[in-house]
Amino acid sequence: MADRKPEALLVIGRITGCYGLKGWVRIHSYTEPADNFLKFGGWHIQRGGQYQPVEFDTGKYQGKGLVAHMVGVDDRTTAESFKGLEVAAPEAVLPELEEGEYYWRQLESLQVWAVEDDREILLGRVSYLLETGANDVLVVAPCTGSLDERERLIPYLPGDSVVNVDLKSDRILVNWFIDER
Repeated sequence: MADRKPEALLVIGRITGCYGLKGWVRIHSYTEPADNFLKFGGWHIQRGGQYQPVEFDTGKYQGKGLVAHMVGVDDRTTAESFKGLEVAAPEAVLPELEEGEYYWRQLESLQVWAVEDDREILLGRVSYLLETGANDVLVVAPCTGSLDERERLIPYLPGDSVVNVDLKSDRILVNWFIDER
């Protein structure tokens, strides 16, 4: 088992428990759709500060979630030792996105700017995103130099509330009202 962090690992799911007696585990996938988790390969888990490669040789939907079998894990007792561990995969295995599409991780920590009276005003930085069903939402937290200390929830609607995303400049320009000071 490797003990160094492989290049650019991204967390794509978490092992939530066991399934059956033959070493299968339940997985909460962070991918969309959920079964993309099984397509990536190059999986790693972190245990005790050490990264270890793991291999899933088969998996399927069971009930409302995924279950999978790890190579070399053939009994429930061993499978239980993986409960609660996050599973990561190399960034290189993620599919390329089309122009104007972004992974959430690319938007996190970007500065969010709004335009008012032909001047740009810093609202804060993207802390994280929420999935609401209707659309995703940017959770914008205050930062050094921001307008105020308020957290804002801004719908992620490209072409509407989101005017421009510029990864090279570390910023998002939004069409958003500036609250009373």
